[in-house]
Amino acid sequence: MKPKAIVLTDGILDKIDAKTAHGLIRGTERYEIVAVIDSEHVGKDAGEVLDGFYRNIPVVANVEDAIKAIKDISYCIIGIATNGGKLPPHFIPILESCVCKKMSLVNGLHDYLINIPSLVTLAKQYNVELIDIRKTKERKDLHFWNADIFAVTAPIIAVMGTDCALGKRTTCRMIKQACAKLSINAQMIYTGQTGWMQGGQYGFIFDSTLNDFIGGELEHAIVSCWKETKAEVILIEGQAALRIPSGPCGSELLVSGNAKHVILVHAPKRKYYEHFPAWGNIHSITSEIELIKMYGSKVIAVALNTEDCTTEEAFDFQMQYEKDLQLPVLLPIQRGVEKVIPLIQSLLKGAK
Repeated sequence: MKPKAIVLTDGILDKIDAKTAHGLIRGTERYEIVAVIDSEHVGKDAGEVLDGFYRNIPVVANVEDAIKAIKDISYCIIGIATNGGKLPPHFIPILESCVCKKMSLVNGLHDYLINIPSLVTLAKQYNVELIDIRKTKERKDLHFWNADIFAVTAPIIAVMGTDCALGKRTTCRMIKQACAKLSINAQMIYTGQTGWMQGGQYGFIFDSTLNDFIGGELEHAIVSCWKETKAEVILIEGQAALRIPSGPCGSELLVSGNAKHVILVHAPKRKYYEHFPAWGNIHSITSEIELIKMYGSKVIAVALNTEDCTTEEAFDFQMQYEKDLQLPVLLPIQRGVEKVIPLIQSLLKGAK
């Protein structure tokens, strides 16, 4: 049985910065998510707050209410991913309360729990763990790129985006699950902390890895996965975007990871990178497709994040992009990702 866990988002469950919580609410093989702590949405179901789908995950006001309603909670997971990975100061008393209830803490932020004296003291007192997912690996545990990637014969597909927080990981997981329904052995390489929290077996935390070893860690994850699982197709969770100024990312997937195929996630109504006008306008999707082509890779499908769209607008965008781009366009939340499966099946035939 999976250990029970609560997720802390206090106040921002319905905001982009709670994307770690969003992923866990949608599914995880590592934990059983039994409640979300968020003072702004008490009494609601977390799934309904997220995307309108009931998931039997209650939103409660505090740790005490969670303990009263649910037995044997083992973990509290910090469910936010803030710019710069900062831990909000008002989270600390809540985390202290969790430790006093003998819960271990799981943290995906750049601010490490092991650097907070009060939590370290309480963790020792109550014999629980402080798990900092983004803690940098020691040199002995890092891998340098060595060209083993070129031995991989399975098609490698990168799920990339035109900006951050678009649903790249969610789209990747949904495609993996859709493949599984048809007995296609698709495996996913996680590249962020939420991917690990959701139960990912192969991958690494991209933005806490020393730059010299990013290519090698990616290669090692892909090659290990391919050899050990006999994967027919490998999906890579993308991070950030090729041209986001705060942290451009993605060329490593195409070059070091040898991903020759890309599914590109885009938000039609999002104008600025991370919604910040000062960061500049997001480049057009046609421009992004051309840039990826320059790397020697091909966009085989597009997936749309339909934030701020009505259902009718979402369907209209799907039709318009398919007409303009001459590519399959997915609406993962509204219509699933099955439309991409025939393309994957064609890649598998070509790989044989």
